[in-house]
This record gives sequence, structure tokens and C-alpha cells, in this order.
Amino acid sequence: MCLGIPAEVKDVKGNIAVVDFGDGVLREVDAGAIEDLKPGDLVIVHAGVIIEKINEERAKEMIQVFDELISELEKRAEEIEKLLGIEKLL
Repeated sequence: MCLGIPAEVKDVKGNIAVVDFGDGVLREVDAGAIEDLKPGDLVIVHAGVIIEKINEERAKEMIQVFDELISELEKRAEEIEKLLGIEKLL
């Protein structure tokens, strides 16, 4: 199983695209497998490669799933910390 992350294309230079994963940090990724890529497109990136263009609805759905997963992992981490008597450092 692979994990693709949604991102917004900010710039395209040949087979390299500059994308933002939503954290404001711009990253260069391989865009060679996708045709007609332009700034503003939403894509899925896996291992530094754009593997698919997506629409806004799909991007929002993916982000919601990731947010739910992170929230659940944080809850479970807190439960484990309590069981082990570990005090949260941050």
C-alpha cells in the first residue's frame, strides 16, 4: 500500500513541479507522468512523484480523512502516556 498526499501545484518547470502540501513550504516533485499540469491544479504526490490530478472535492475528502487519522492517533498516544505514567513534554 502506498500513501499519496494531496498538494496544490504552484509552478511547473518542465518535468518538475513546485507544490504546497498545505503547510506553506514549497517542494519540488517529479511531474513527468502528468500532462497539461499548471499552477492551481490539485494533485496526489507519492514518494516525490505526482501520480494523479484530482478535483477539489477529492482533495477535501482526503484531507478530512488525514485529519481524523491524526486526531485518533493523538488520542491513542495520550491514552498510552497515561497508562505508562509519562508526562507530556509539549
